[in-house]
Amino acid sequence: LLYANTLNLIQREETIVRHMLARRVEGMFVLPVHRLQPEAKLYQELAASRLPVVLLGPTALFCSQFVSVAGDDEAGSFAATRHLLDLGHRRIAFLAGPIAAPWARERLEGHQRALRDAGLEFDDRLLFPAGSTLDDGAKAANQLLPELAQFTAVQACCDLVAIGCANALLNAGIRIPDDLSLVGFGNILTAEYFRVPLTTVRQPKRRLGNAAMDLMSKLLRGQPAESVRLPATLSVRASTAAPRPPSA
Repeated sequence: LLYANTLNLIQREETIVRHMLARRVEGMFVLPVHRLQPEAKLYQELAASRLPVVLLGPTALFCSQFVSVAGDDEAGSFAATRHLLDLGHRRIAFLAGPIAAPWARERLEGHQRALRDAGLEFDDRLLFPAGSTLDDGAKAANQLLPELAQFTAVQACCDLVAIGCANALLNAGIRIPDDLSLVGFGNILTAEYFRVPLTTVRQPKRRLGNAAMDLMSKLLRGQPAESVRLPATLSVRASTAAPRPPSA
């Protein structure tokens, strides 16, 4: 078993994949570094090699020729927004992930669909560009602080962004969930044991791994294989509550 980390860098991904091909591996699992371009020479080379490849996460145009295993990010994000709406929140800030990443787009789409289903319009002023790291979340909090009167809840694209944002907000004296509810996505280990245990979308990580191995086994045997999407579930914890009445 050979393992390497792309660090989400395109050039590093190209070097690693070509190194793996040179080592004559029998199959490859790839978590793509996403681009906005519809084609990528590296993935054309992978397809031409006829190597069994399983992608981890949703695909984009440049890698759509491969089978993949992913959670249903759109439905998971829909459930997170629906939870906030059911609590009574109507003004929800959304911390968006990297624009090139399909998972980030799907999570934004799920949020928007939940708002539409509730008869609410999506307000661009409540969309804040974030990223995918703790530092990104802390920077997003700096954008949120001057706008706190405009919303009662925050939905983050992933748990790291949510936790980075929450740390900065808590340090600024904002109480979670008394002043502001917060939802993440991913259910990383830290989420449950954070200062305020984080409500988040739980991805079926073990089942995703098993499904990826099943697909690879089929490809290695020369059998047909189809992409797999598995449902995500909401884990409700202490970071969400009904909004405070205006008079409180």
